[in-house]
Amino acid sequence: MSTNQKALELFEQNQYEKALELFRQAVEESRNIQSLNNLAWMYSYEEEDDQKALELLKEVIEMKPASYFPYNLLGEINLRQKHWKLASDALSEAISIQPSKEAYQNLAVAKYYLKELEEASDYFLRVAGNSDVVMFNHIKCLIELDKKTEAKEKLDTFSEDADDFIGEVEVADLYVELGCFKEAIHWFEKGWDEYWKTPNWVSRFVYALFKTNNNLRINEVIQESILHKAEEIKSAHEEECDDNWTESDKETHMKELLEEKNEYENMVNRMSSGYIPLIEFDPATTGACYLFGCKRHNHPDYQE
Repeated sequence: MSTNQKALELFEQNQYEKALELFRQAVEESRNIQSLNNLAWMYSYEEEDDQKALELLKEVIEMKPASYFPYNLLGEINLRQKHWKLASDALSEAISIQPSKEAYQNLAVAKYYLKELEEASDYFLRVAGNSDVVMFNHIKCLIELDKKTEAKEKLDTFSEDADDFIGEVEVADLYVELGCFKEAIHWFEKGWDEYWKTPNWVSRFVYALFKTNNNLRINEVIQESILHKAEEIKSAHEEECDDNWTESDKETHMKELLEEKNEYENMVNRMSSGYIPLIEFDPATTGACYLFGCKRHNHPDYQE
């Protein structure tokens, strides 16, 4: 049994430290594409040390690997570091070797931040489900491209019954972006009792109500949000401190809660002055196992 296989077996058995040592040993035995890639994956996914992973991947890429694994991992790390062009280049190379769902989704994210919206929209669509976060991202791109009719047609098909349904408030958010405030209100109401209330999405709900002149519901939403926050402040104030929750931590938390309560109290005045709350949009990246020889995922050893 090779050192790599022993390391993978230990990793499967959750003997992490021993597995990592063997992955390191495999590199000492032979600095080849398989050993360097697998150790890089461990550093990135398990140690959260992208710098060490990048150093190893640089060596791998110089060997011109015939597998997409190192390129997918390299693209993913560059996305985390907000190196959009480097990520785009790595993921494009990965797809040229073998397309994967992870590469398409991550390349879409890179293209979005590079403001190449047509390509971002296309790549999101290639791996999107019916009502999931990737379709949400695709529709957001369509809206930014001013393809609002197409965007609304696709958003109208979102279903709560879908296994990967993104969520009511998220759907409402896109309707706000489209200026379809009645539809937005419908979905905000569906999520009202289900979601933890935060000023960002509540302000978007209030904005939709403001645009439809629904003052009665605005007051109800604001008052309920203030009451909810007041209860949270009371609970935080009564919480006892310890080694893991210091007086300083408590003070900072209380300040944040009071600021949020203040946001609710001033929300209507801000809307009346022309304030438009912006959507929070940060398209998520995705990852996978890129370990050569992983039996769980039926990955063969790298063939030199």
